[in-house]
Amino acid sequence: MNARANRNMVLVKPIAVRVPTAGKKRAPSRLSNGRDVLPDVDGRSVLARRYRDIMGAVVSDQGGAEHLSEAQLQLVRRFSAASILAEQLEARLAQGEQVNIQEYSVLVSTIVRVAQRIGLERRAKNVTPSLNQYLSDKKPSGDVTDPEPTE
Repeated sequence: MNARANRNMVLVKPIAVRVPTAGKKRAPSRLSNGRDVLPDVDGRSVLARRYRDIMGAVVSDQGGAEHLSEAQLQLVRRFSAASILAEQLEARLAQGEQVNIQEYSVLVSTIVRVAQRIGLERRAKNVTPSLNQYLSDKKPSGDVTDPEPTE
């Protein structure tokens, strides 16, 4: 190739290089490691506690966080936030205040679609121990000694 052709070439990095990955070079954010539920939000507020409760209940219904992909966990976060907004609108309605029914309908429709993506059915968490774990639990502990046989 000549020099002119080289100038017009575009170098494309492989996707593995372009997509940031969680590595050991950086510590995870407080949000990623579970220390913060929401960035820059006091977790003690009523809404933050309700948000955390909804998230916990949905994750539990799906068999635990270890059974959910990151995308599903993100959907659970969006579902929780939208649910809080719906509850606030419903509280205003119950107090006799005017609410925008179109806004409420779009919100409920969005909640339904996100819930369908997460999953509507409860998934039981598998608590059955593995065979090795079961057998190790059945072994007598080292503290108890067998009495010496008497003749």
